[in-house]
Amino acid sequence: MPDPAERRAWRVWLGLAAIVAVIGGGVGLTVSRCTGAPGTGTKAERQVAAAATPVVLPLEAKDWRGKIDYRALDARIDTMMRDRSMTGLAVAVVENGRLSFVKGYGVTTPDDGEAVGADTVFRWASLSKTVAATLSARLAGQGAFSLEDPIGKFGVSLRLPAGAEHTLTVAQLLSQRTGLPRNAYDGWLEGGRDPKMIRQALGTVPPQCPPATCHTYQNLAFDTIREVVEATTHKPYADEARRQLFLPLGMGSATIGMQGLRGERHWARPTRYGHESVLAEAYYRVPAAAGVNSNIVDLARWMQAQMGLAPEVLSAQVLEEIHRPRVNTSRPYGNSPLGRSLDKPAYGLGMRSFGYKGHRLAGHSGAVDGYRSTMMFDPASKTGVVMLWNSESSLPFKLQAEVFDLFYHEPFTDWLGLKGGETADVAP
Repeated sequence: MPDPAERRAWRVWLGLAAIVAVIGGGVGLTVSRCTGAPGTGTKAERQVAAAATPVVLPLEAKDWRGKIDYRALDARIDTMMRDRSMTGLAVAVVENGRLSFVKGYGVTTPDDGEAVGADTVFRWASLSKTVAATLSARLAGQGAFSLEDPIGKFGVSLRLPAGAEHTLTVAQLLSQRTGLPRNAYDGWLEGGRDPKMIRQALGTVPPQCPPATCHTYQNLAFDTIREVVEATTHKPYADEARRQLFLPLGMGSATIGMQGLRGERHWARPTRYGHESVLAEAYYRVPAAAGVNSNIVDLARWMQAQMGLAPEVLSAQVLEEIHRPRVNTSRPYGNSPLGRSLDKPAYGLGMRSFGYKGHRLAGHSGAVDGYRSTMMFDPASKTGVVMLWNSESSLPFKLQAEVFDLFYHEPFTDWLGLKGGETADVAP
């Protein structure tokens, strides 16, 4: 992990590069190949160019533009923020590939916190799985390993019933097809046990289905991909993610690990029921599953890259590997009205997909103590929304549908349902 002074230096460089990129025009991300060693020296920092973000972020109404009625959206968010379940929230919308709306709402702590802004850093939680899968697909394209390699080939700590780690492939691991019961032994992780020890114990768990035959969502097992990356690159997982993804995409605030969050000048504290809670370390100990932090602008850049706007970093082949549905899933938002509106839910490599009113959407969400996150986008129109918030409210998950209804010019539906008080059963 680079020290704070070094991180500040390359963020300044990224900011200057962003200005240069905007002068060059275009809505795509302007990137360059990063060949220097991560975390040491400045060669990589000189070579990287930031994503083409507007010099003036679209924080004010005069800078919002596109098909979406952003004033109406802003009003709906203001209404949502008055609910007692909300503390702070950062939102960004990319429309037709362009960053068109960015705004912070609420505060970083319930009592004396500062206002949430575009530079406020939050946890991604399980949205981090999109980074792990993307990094894996990119490394596979570079020949580091094959997505069809059995995970047991890499000397990992994971054990599966009947020795299935010797047949389960990297792709099947990343698409959550271990066959283990959902969220197996997450309670042990939250209780402080060592992740490697827990993964070894998974071999004695009665399976929910034969490996590779069904989708069963995991955190501890999914984090096995970190061991694969480290075994094949001989570098720490966080350093490789930074070198291969965060630096070339210009994601200057993106870090992996609890110290990365705490080291930020502006970061949102976890809250629950309107009170600040303890920053929990448990899921930071499975970083491939839930370890990423960033501000909302960098999460928007990540979504733009997933839309295909950074082909020098994420090629069409890599994106096809990630996004292609590989296994059917249950509804990601349960039996809520939103959950019932999403058809044919599926999982690719660390990426969900589903249909919504005749459109195919992709993305992921996340939930850990005191934080929630979400990313949902339409790959065809290159339009989507990202949100980060520091409470355990489900309301922003519902707001996603209202964003797409505005873009598709659908009749208004009160997805928030604030008067009804309904909550969504969210599967990250």
